[in-house]
Amino acid sequence: MFRQAKDLAYVAVYTALLIGSQFLLSAVPGVELVTLLLTCFAYVFGVARGCLCATVFSLIRQFVFGFQPTVLLLYLIYFNLLCLTFALLGKAWRGKELRRLVFIVLIACACTLAFNFLDILINILLLGFKGRALQIYFTASWTFTLPQIICTAVTVSVGFLPLQKALSYVRSRL
Repeated sequence: MFRQAKDLAYVAVYTALLIGSQFLLSAVPGVELVTLLLTCFAYVFGVARGCLCATVFSLIRQFVFGFQPTVLLLYLIYFNLLCLTFALLGKAWRGKELRRLVFIVLIACACTLAFNFLDILINILLLGFKGRALQIYFTASWTFTLPQIICTAVTVSVGFLPLQKALSYVRSRL
């Protein structure tokens, strides 16, 4: 699992990168790099480091953006599942680059869609949204969901392979 202080340093620096990227793009609805960054990190560094990074990111972002219990729960569940998924992919599949990239982009987009449905489910359960309030929340969420899916498709398509190679190089230096 964690062999050295270097492992924890990589997680800490990467978590700072996640917080910084989210903060930098927070004013633009539906645009984010967290999905790309976490999927690559978990793909290369595995489940333990990926989930630790996702958990620390989820907790620290509460200090930066304000404490929101529903967002904390959403992030803790979703980003850890995202890391688990991509860490398993990183171990299991080393096919041809283009075919692998298409598969990774499709999974990342499906995960982004699942993120939004999980958000709706958590708000139904914790905030008691139902009836007209649920309908309004669900409809309004699509104004963020569609740009997020497009953003995920573009960023993962363009950034996954170069970032994966860079992180693989870093990991080889451990």
